[in-house]
Amino acid sequence: MLTDEYVKRVYAQVEQRDGDQPEFLQAVREVFETIQPVVEKHPEYEKAGVLERLVEPERIVKFRVAWVDDEGKVQVNRGYRVQFNSAIGPYKGGLRFHPTVNEGVIKFLGFEQILKNSLTTLPMGGGKGGSDFNPKGRSDGEVMRFCQAFMTELCRHIGQFTDVPAGDINVGGREIGYLFGQYKRIRDEYSGVLTGKGLEFGGSLARTEATGYGVCYYTAEALRVLRGDSFEGKTVVISGSGNVAIYAAQKAEQLGAKVVTMSDSNGYVYDPDGIKVDVVKQIKEVERGRIKEYAERVPGAEYHEGCSGVWTVKCDIALPCATQNEIDGASAEALVAGGCTVVVEGANMPSTPEAIEVYQKNGLLYGPAKAANAGGVAVSGLEMSQNSYRLSWTFDEVDAKLKSIMETIVAESLAAAKEYGHEGDLMLGANAAGFVKVANAMVAQGVL
Repeated sequence: MLTDEYVKRVYAQVEQRDGDQPEFLQAVREVFETIQPVVEKHPEYEKAGVLERLVEPERIVKFRVAWVDDEGKVQVNRGYRVQFNSAIGPYKGGLRFHPTVNEGVIKFLGFEQILKNSLTTLPMGGGKGGSDFNPKGRSDGEVMRFCQAFMTELCRHIGQFTDVPAGDINVGGREIGYLFGQYKRIRDEYSGVLTGKGLEFGGSLARTEATGYGVCYYTAEALRVLRGDSFEGKTVVISGSGNVAIYAAQKAEQLGAKVVTMSDSNGYVYDPDGIKVDVVKQIKEVERGRIKEYAERVPGAEYHEGCSGVWTVKCDIALPCATQNEIDGASAEALVAGGCTVVVEGANMPSTPEAIEVYQKNGLLYGPAKAANAGGVAVSGLEMSQNSYRLSWTFDEVDAKLKSIMETIVAESLAAAKEYGHEGDLMLGANAAGFVKVANAMVAQGVL
């Protein structure tokens, strides 16, 4: 509930201006509800108009992407880049290619990215981009031509010291390679303008695994500090079967847990013996198939149509790694009924406000996305460092830095929660810790 007058006034302005962008409104409200104690303690933020400026992107670029499919037919998509806040570094955030992409979705993701990047302790501002293009079912040639057309426009708005995009949903190594190649061709320069690149041309070891591994490092540290517990012997339910879900499952199993589910947009698989991650990787990363094929290949595994049923599976820990708002109030209640005591978010904003209320009411350990899934952008930041130095670190070096960053995020979140009177609240702590750093930088740099 919004109680502070300054916070209420600014949120009302956002509602009036962006009432047609529900995801963005949801993201702003969640942050505003938790940073009220911070704003009350820092009157200089109101004087400097920090909140008014925080919710207004510095720049939004929207453009036409015209390309030719394999049949010779002209296709037209929309491209976006929201450059939200550069107070602590160049804009940094992924590109999402998905039919649901619109300005409101990109704005919500960019807004979340501001605080997420702040939490990593690395000098990165917040941005996000993408297109309503859907690469599923498209040939490599079609994906290449789309990426080249997309980058032809985007290249004039980005750069290693300005804005450094990365991947997100449906933008993996293949797409980043095509995008980087086109940037290099047009700009005639070889720079670290994109992260998530192939290892042969400036990518970082452990970047592929980073978001999923980071979710588990965060969860393990939160369990250790708050409960004196670990993954060992726990049953874990994971949604999604993309990059984040696959490597979260892999790391959870390495830490002693048994992962029993994974899903895609059609349904989910349940394997009581524990998900075989190598099989999922073959289906999703190599064959680009559907998760139901897992049940056809692994004896004893079951496939169920529909995604929401995954939250009815009994578990100790839930790691939502699919998409925004995948857990509503009813699904959260189902998790609690099934014995779940920990929810840590691998996707961006996968829990609705009603779901978060259920977590808090039932005393679940809840790790919000902007903190828990920051591992991906953290290693993207490390990739930027390696590109600047013209060197590459070993997998173990990067993995150790990632683990340290995720543990630091837990520590800083808990310290901020305690400072502002909500000890143990990881959501309030993450928002407060990320916000204060950005707000102080904005005040110091004047009204921009």
